[in-house]
Amino acid sequence: MKRIAFAVGGAVCAAALLAACGGEAPASGPEQPGAAAARPAPNPLNNVYFGDLHLHTRNSFDAYIFNVRASPDEAYAYAKGGTVKHAAGFEMKLNSGPLDFLAVTDHAEYLGVLPAIDTEGDPYSQVPYAKELFSTDQVQVNASFRKFSDTLRAAQRMPEFSDLRTVKSAWHDIIESAKRNYEPGKFTTLVGYEFTSAPEGRNLHRNVIFQGDTVPELPFSALESQNPEDLWTWMDQQRAAGMESLAITHNGNGSNGTMYERTKWNGQPVDREWAELRVRNEPLAEVTQVKGTSETHPLLSPNDEFAGFEIMEWYIGTATPITKFDGGYVRKAMKDGLEIEAQVGANPYKFGVIGSSDTHNAAGSYEENSYLSKVGIRDATPELRGSAPPAGKDWSNYKLGDNIARFATWGASGLTGVWAKENTREEIYDALRRKETFATSGPRIRVRFFAGYGIGDQTLTSDEGVKNAYANGVAMGGDLVGQASGKPDFLVMAMRDANSAPLQRLQIIKGWLDASGKAQEKVFDVACSDGMTLDPRTHRCADNGATVDTKTCSFSQDKGDAEMTAAWSDPEFDPKQNAFYYVRVLENPTCRWSTWDAIRLGIEPNPELEKTIQERAYTSPIWFIPTKAS
Repeated sequence: MKRIAFAVGGAVCAAALLAACGGEAPASGPEQPGAAAARPAPNPLNNVYFGDLHLHTRNSFDAYIFNVRASPDEAYAYAKGGTVKHAAGFEMKLNSGPLDFLAVTDHAEYLGVLPAIDTEGDPYSQVPYAKELFSTDQVQVNASFRKFSDTLRAAQRMPEFSDLRTVKSAWHDIIESAKRNYEPGKFTTLVGYEFTSAPEGRNLHRNVIFQGDTVPELPFSALESQNPEDLWTWMDQQRAAGMESLAITHNGNGSNGTMYERTKWNGQPVDREWAELRVRNEPLAEVTQVKGTSETHPLLSPNDEFAGFEIMEWYIGTATPITKFDGGYVRKAMKDGLEIEAQVGANPYKFGVIGSSDTHNAAGSYEENSYLSKVGIRDATPELRGSAPPAGKDWSNYKLGDNIARFATWGASGLTGVWAKENTREEIYDALRRKETFATSGPRIRVRFFAGYGIGDQTLTSDEGVKNAYANGVAMGGDLVGQASGKPDFLVMAMRDANSAPLQRLQIIKGWLDASGKAQEKVFDVACSDGMTLDPRTHRCADNGATVDTKTCSFSQDKGDAEMTAAWSDPEFDPKQNAFYYVRVLENPTCRWSTWDAIRLGIEPNPELEKTIQERAYTSPIWFIPTKAS
């Protein structure tokens, strides 16, 4: 018997994108009636697939305490287009259609332990604080649950759970669920877990994703060691035993500057061996998710007017404010990686990017107009997440409390896009490994990015152009080696999500080492919507005049483009400089989830929150390597 816990403290695809769909139904859409059951043939030009690599179920201790009872099987059913019950009792379903792949990544720390404590007859139900943990008294619940969070911060497993029998059982169930739900060619399951290192509450979490379903007997957790270097060493050991995996950093924005440091765990300077160990095991970074965007921060990129998107400035799990941003954001880490490489000969931060949800509801919340938030009954209502005042109050006499203020800065995000030959574990994982990946803040924006010499005469709007780009250039995630003369071409194509707003602009963000060895950055608009031209002095598009009616959330239908392309050459290119380039795609403005909440309730939006946002996508970088350095 289970007890109930209380929560604690508009256009069609262009030819190249049709080719990218391999002639099948859109990879992210629902199965068409009468569709053939035969597995689609692999597409040598690659298909686009959308998925989530960061999702929690009842096996995570912090999900279960929020009344989440959904299993991994139910999480996969939701991702395939089905429904799953929220902790508050209502049904959840994706409005935008099924996903193509999913990884259930429950916390390795105390995996499955809370469900066992909450099961009568299980030996764990006899721990002295079991009744208090699932009491109706909020104070008792908080005090009991704090035992788990405190030992996690201290990396000291509670002795009553030292036999790991429940962790083994839950891990086995996760693996078997992934096996049951894998449908090669249609839906891919990836076995994974979260390594939840949180020294002094700083977020050093990683998701570990395995290539197959032959995996270690137990996951390596932060209760074994909080040091990510020990995780990477363990991953090397498992790889030597035939169990390939990769790790993905997430929420560097909540690390207080310690996710992407320039020293080792022991404070010693980094060296080549350390850099190679890290980049070998950690080739990807999660750049956007529910708990904010980790691309860059306005203080780190003061000349980037789009840097302030969905910024969260709190520790993970507490209302402690972040005070250090350097070392917590992906763009700055990429720049630091160039400097480190110049010093030690290897770049630890040569990573690609992905987006995921980090939902603890077993159901990702990717859509602003149907936002489900993240932590079960803790933020299940507009009042609890700060988009509506409590009953009897209005905004004139109400101020967000610390915890609700944190929830109010969370967002409906995000998704991982990959370019792969087919929807199988092998192909999806290979795409992750080679970093032919991109992130979106929720909409299923499709984006391609290539660089090469002499490829600009054929754009990505045709099969021949895509073939030419693959044959004579490199895709996102790759290295472009310099040539003795000439400048490389950069090709971009992006297509809107038909369920979201049109596209406003394409940008390329460049980072490079100047003559003094200091990393610099610059944002270039490379394509403008509505036929507008770039200002050659500022490298910016003018605003296209798109608007949003925040009373109804309707947006301009006559502004923006369904598809945008660019063939760009860097006007400041220096063949002697190490550099990286990545694409950022911006939609027209639309309503934020908190505005949608207010409309449904017939109230004014919270004046402390942004009423609108500009959804976006980010590609993995292409790194330029000067000929001599290569």
